[in-house]
Amino acid sequence: MAMDRYVITGKQRLEGTIRVSGAKNSSLPLLAATLLAEGSSALLEIPQLADITHMIEVLEHLGCKVVRQNEALLINAGALGSCDVDEGLMRRMRASNLILGPLLARYGRVKISRPGGCAIGSRPMDQHIKGLQQLGVKVKEKHGYIEAWTDKLLGADVYLDVPSVGATENIMMAAVLAKGITLIRNAAREPEIVDLQLFLNKMGAKVRGAGMDVLKIDGVESLHPTEHTVIPDRIEAGTHMIAAVMTEGDVLIKNVVPEHLEPVIAKLRQSGAIITLMDEAIRVQQRGRISGVDLKTMPYPGFPTDMHPQFMAMLSCAEGTSIITETIFENRFQHVDELRRMGAQITVEGRTAVIRGVETLEGAFVEATDLRAGAALFLAALAAEEATVLEKVDYIDRGYENLEEKYSHIGAKVVRV
Repeated sequence: MAMDRYVITGKQRLEGTIRVSGAKNSSLPLLAATLLAEGSSALLEIPQLADITHMIEVLEHLGCKVVRQNEALLINAGALGSCDVDEGLMRRMRASNLILGPLLARYGRVKISRPGGCAIGSRPMDQHIKGLQQLGVKVKEKHGYIEAWTDKLLGADVYLDVPSVGATENIMMAAVLAKGITLIRNAAREPEIVDLQLFLNKMGAKVRGAGMDVLKIDGVESLHPTEHTVIPDRIEAGTHMIAAVMTEGDVLIKNVVPEHLEPVIAKLRQSGAIITLMDEAIRVQQRGRISGVDLKTMPYPGFPTDMHPQFMAMLSCAEGTSIITETIFENRFQHVDELRRMGAQITVEGRTAVIRGVETLEGAFVEATDLRAGAALFLAALAAEEATVLEKVDYIDRGYENLEEKYSHIGAKVVRV
């Protein structure tokens, strides 16, 4: 199957309004959470992305009925036919492991193959499994499958060695129907966890503390379906902010929660961008050359690893030398060679990249190696002299909805071939 490519003519100043879609990384756990209640839940602002389509396929495979109606996705998790998910479905994305918690909570058993997904580093399941075992789940792993079952989930005091987002979500979803109180210590603090707490509580759960490092979950007998609007995608919003800066543009980004972007806003201001915050919008203006900055990725509320490649694209044409230290994923430097083809001067030493800014990037033939690397090359192309051909844009489709449409509206010259 031949993948699409973008042909991008750079040096076009971006100006106008762009709207952010719902958050992919919030939509996936919310979709999984609908398994917790019998009946039909409605989720609004769920983006139309490849990963979402895969998650819907997993739900349908389990026996859910899923329909898109206008703006809403209706998921009916009435009677499930199966608690096994085959390898083909699991292989395509790692987030499909988020059905573990809900299925154990509702049916007491589940069998999945080890999930696949993006190639940016190992994403071990051990935190998920250890946490669920503490709630009374028995787990058997063999031949690449994970089989888990329980007679009764019991609340427990769970400590995560690292604040894993997926593990926090899975344990939360299992604990809402467990007997007694569960504490998750060293929990992930991402806005997506807060969104999941909101949704679960609307379903009748008793979850407190999302956004802090200790979550308290008081188990309830059963949950009911509900309606919920997913939060905006903070990584998409951050990507648009950088696009405005790299094209010396003036862009109003709508449907954002500025608080979710604090580290990104701080670094962009440090590099000389003019940023105006509103209730649900951010205006980004840039005049003249960008200044280099140093950054280090950290779990939320630190600087997001999912924004590191886009920042590297920006710093490639900033003044002076910048340093990026990656502490989350070990192979997050796959975009470096491609940016070098466009004239970037980057050296990587272990988990640190040193970027010497150049006057301007040059168009080239490049290819996306993963979702955020694709976004970084897209941004580099917007700022480059002449035309860039960006191959394998299907990676970009995993996290950005209607990218060429959104960008054409604000003055970019992007053609999808």
